[in-house]
Amino acid sequence: MKKSVFLIILSFCFLSACSSEQPDLTATPSHTIAISTSEPTPSPSPSPTPYNGPLNPLTGLPIDASHANSRPYAIMINNLKEALPQCGIQSADIIYEVLAEGGITRMLAIYQDISNAGVIGTIRSARPYYIDISQGHDAIYIHAGGSEQAYSDLWNENVDHVDGVRGNGEIFYRDDDRIQNAGYEHSLFTTSTLIEQYVTSYFSRYEHEDDYSEPLIFTEDGTPKNGEKADSIQICFSDYKTGRFLYDKESGKYLIEEYEDAYIDGNTGEQVSTTNVLILFADTYTVDNEGRLAVDLIGSGEGYFACGGKYISIEWKKEADNLPFSYYTTDGKPLELGCGCSYINILPYGSEIVIE
Repeated sequence: MKKSVFLIILSFCFLSACSSEQPDLTATPSHTIAISTSEPTPSPSPSPTPYNGPLNPLTGLPIDASHANSRPYAIMINNLKEALPQCGIQSADIIYEVLAEGGITRMLAIYQDISNAGVIGTIRSARPYYIDISQGHDAIYIHAGGSEQAYSDLWNENVDHVDGVRGNGEIFYRDDDRIQNAGYEHSLFTTSTLIEQYVTSYFSRYEHEDDYSEPLIFTEDGTPKNGEKADSIQICFSDYKTGRFLYDKESGKYLIEEYEDAYIDGNTGEQVSTTNVLILFADTYTVDNEGRLAVDLIGSGEGYFACGGKYISIEWKKEADNLPFSYYTTDGKPLELGCGCSYINILPYGSEIVIE
């Protein structure tokens, strides 16, 4: 390349020497190129379009329109130590934990859209007050067996339910590993695929009726105003069962522990978390020689609500077994929950609660 340029220069000098006219070195170039030294002005970012689509009535988060008005599923979940880890629990929109008998607890997991829950279980038997909670959500109730009073309520109240002991077996299966290592009674599972495949043909109604509405109110930041510190919440159900909720500032959620260890979802291997923690006190008493309980959920009571690392006192109401819970601040205003899932602990009055 350098050699070519040199030859061109020699040629130009030779022609100039032979010419009688000298080149006009002051002539204006035929064109110019403007060089800008300033930074380009960035185009303004478009403002995000506000979401105005369907919302999950149990979380306040966006949901596919096909599930927005669906009846949810309410599934009884085993919570004995030997039944852990539970599966599919993190996919639930609301988890209720209530005493069963002998100091043990069970969960009732509520799913508005169950399609992505995967494996769910293990599944245990019904009790009347769990049925009342399910009925309040107009849910389809899934369980495996039940007390005689629970069966009486299911039949007399015409509850849409799927029973893994005395009813439809198509959606249930036993896990061989759980049978060998935990026991037969701790081995029953279902899956979201089986539920969608079979349960959708069992009943006549899968949408809420026009007069049904969930009273839950959600806001983007549910941290209660003037709330007190609640970085750690410890709940003692009994000598057997204590739960703990630890606020994680990074995620803005409470990480859950039970039995002095992280509460793990067997599907993901990750610790279960929740946006809202509610504690409801209800009259609780023993009803038979087996130690089974009655929990009075019809009426009203006191409790606590925690979100965003803060907590306040609240009041709850449930006017009938087929009506949902509603929550209020102590000055009578409807409670605003943070958008996301909720964990609701229902305990006898006088239970030990430590909030720090």
